[in-house]
Amino acid sequence: MKTLINKIPVVGSLARKLYGKLRAKGIKPRPFPGSSNYWKERYSGGANSGVGSYGKFAEFKAAVINEFVTKHALRSVIEFGCGDGNQLALAKYPIYHGFDISETVISKCHKLFAGDDSKHFRLVAEYNGETADVALSLDVIYHLIEDDVFANYMRTLFEAANRYVIIYSSDSDDNRGYEGTHIRHRKVTGWIHRKFPQWKLVEHIPNKYPYQGDYTQGSFADFFIYART
Repeated sequence: MKTLINKIPVVGSLARKLYGKLRAKGIKPRPFPGSSNYWKERYSGGANSGVGSYGKFAEFKAAVINEFVTKHALRSVIEFGCGDGNQLALAKYPIYHGFDISETVISKCHKLFAGDDSKHFRLVAEYNGETADVALSLDVIYHLIEDDVFANYMRTLFEAANRYVIIYSSDSDDNRGYEGTHIRHRKVTGWIHRKFPQWKLVEHIPNKYPYQGDYTQGSFADFFIYART
């Protein structure tokens, strides 16, 4: 069961159905191992970064970010939660630094982009205060279940940004129906407004494919772009 769960991009309705079936059969679902361990185990088990990093979702995200980087003449990009590199393959960044908690995907990215001197990858544990023109967080925040993990991640994200922060995430406190999943929604814009008043939300870009009950066809994540005031 552990291997099966790690190989499925368990999101939204699928996760709820699986959780419900296990309970109905009297099977106690495996306790959530924590945000960090979940992704380490998922990647080491052979799973990818999920549907949000592939197909039309990846293309939508790449179009938005590439246009923003070009429009504002940004020279450097730093991302926390780079994943398996599929999303990055569509990116057009002058200089890129990607960090992740998984040794598996960092190793995969090194191989995938071997010979590309513009891209650099390291473990989050090796982050040493590097900064860039823009800091990215794509499909990460709503996977940070623990409050302290979320807060530490957000502080690192904003402190690493010299000019802009681009967030692709849900923005709601409504978590009804997500029991037993690796998802926790938060009102991210409100939290940022309280904690980082020196940053201003300058653009909100709704998802081109909004979520309508099927996570393979729509996403609950939008773009939220912040600029340092």
